[in-house]
Order: sequence, then C-alpha cells, then structure tokens
Amino acid sequence: MDNTSPAVRTGAFFVRSTSPWTERMWSITRIVVGSMFLTAGTMKLFGVPVSPAARAITPLMSQIGVAGLLEVVGGALIMLGLFTRPVAFILAGEMAVAYFQVHHPRSFFPTVNSGVSAVLYCFIFLYMSLAGAGPWSLDALIARRPRDP
Repeated sequence: MDNTSPAVRTGAFFVRSTSPWTERMWSITRIVVGSMFLTAGTMKLFGVPVSPAARAITPLMSQIGVAGLLEVVGGALIMLGLFTRPVAFILAGEMAVAYFQVHHPRSFFPTVNSGVSAVLYCFIFLYMSLAGAGPWSLDALIARRPRDP
C-alpha cells in the first residue's frame, strides 16, 4: 500500500496552487512590505522609530528627504493596496537607484555592501507592479465596484 499523499504522487508540488490563500497571502505580504517601507521613511523624515545610526532628521528637499517622502507615501499606498502597480514600479526604481548609488560602490555583492534590503525591496516591488495588490486591497475593491452605464 502506498502511504504517500495524492499531491506527492501526482507531482502537485510543481503545479500552481489553486488555494484561495495563495492570493490572500500575497495581500498579507504586500501589507507587511508596505508597513516596513513606511517606517523606513518615517525614520528618515521624523526620526521615528529611532535609528540605530542616530542621525539628524533629514531635510525634505534633499535626495534622502525625497526618498523618505517616497517611502512614507508609497509605503502607505502599498499597505492600502491603492494605485499599487504604478506606485510599486516607482518604488522599485527608487530602490534600484539607492542600491547603485549607495551600496554598489562599496562592493559588487549585496551581502557585503549592506544592500540586501534594497535589492529585495526592488524585486518585490517590481513583481508587485506586475502582479497587482491581491484581493485584500482598495484596488480590488475599486475593480469590483459596479460601473454606471
């Protein structure tokens, strides 16, 4: 008698999941990523949460200030799932610029140049710009709204 599950016997590990939780988990991932990104911006703009580097609050009209503004506004929009695709595309670009301006000159390898988070954010946002916000989002709510003829 074969004790393996039908999923293992049929190779279902290699087939796209049909579980409703796949899309829901994408929404949860979006919310977590957005909240983490938002706090990166509040640390730059308002000093909250307190940075371990203990630097002064950044002037808004500096490159880091603009990055902080993108992170606060973009992180909030990503959390809400509002205008997700264009916002995620812009934030992916911000993270690519951050990586190549700040981290890459130190070393090629993100694990050496402290650029792991910038690379991960860049590719998560790039994927998000293609995949959308998921079912638990304002984008999905707007898409489901009946249209006037």
